[in-house]
Amino acid sequence: MDCIFCKIASGSIPVDIVYSDKDLIAFRDIHPQAPVHDVIIPRKHIESVNDLNTSTKELAGKMLLVAKLVARKEGVAERGYRLSINCGPDGTQIVPHIHIHLLGGRMLTNELG
Repeated sequence: MDCIFCKIASGSIPVDIVYSDKDLIAFRDIHPQAPVHDVIIPRKHIESVNDLNTSTKELAGKMLLVAKLVARKEGVAERGYRLSINCGPDGTQIVPHIHIHLLGGRMLTNELG
């Protein structure tokens, strides 16, 4: 598979890791949109939210719990942060591997376009 996030999860592409366990990895985005911009991905390839099902619901929930943990670790939990999951081309999903963006470290605008 030629998925960049699968390569990151396997360790074949080096990244600045902020969290790692047997199921998930979180790393700093290489094109940050905020002072803190991390990406949380499952090691298992799941293309998008549309591909979640009952067998992946625990993993999806764990992604949110890890996002909370990473926000604390990065020092943005108390003031606040944004979690974003893009789905499909119109939702601006660039990499076809489900992931959560965690953004914080400054006041974020409400602009969504």
